[in-house]
Amino acid sequence: VHLVESGGDLVQPGGSLGLSCVASGFTFSWYVMSWYRQATGKERELVASIEGDGESTDYVDSVKGRFTISRDNAKNTVYLQMNSLKLADTAVYFCQAYRGGLWGLSYWGQGTQVTVSS
Repeated sequence: VHLVESGGDLVQPGGSLGLSCVASGFTFSWYVMSWYRQATGKERELVASIEGDGESTDYVDSVKGRFTISRDNAKNTVYLQMNSLKLADTAVYFCQAYRGGLWGLSYWGQGTQVTVSS
């Protein structure tokens, strides 16, 4: 199983950035895909999630209206479009694949750094 994030960069406040996470080694559409982030000295927090069929999404309040999660099951890829970035969005962003119920499976990527700074 592999999850490989990309797209992290240095961006100015108010700017935009798009992250991608390419998955392999499992049936992508069976899994809820999520983006988490972890800032220095803070706990990892859930940013956004999307169901396997892409029909349902959820966001932490601090990013609602600014971030959009999407997925392309044909490409085994989940995306996070981040607009109106703030200093507080600076963190390492991680991709997670999760299948609950009887399976309880969770896979993580290695993370990609997003730095918002002027």
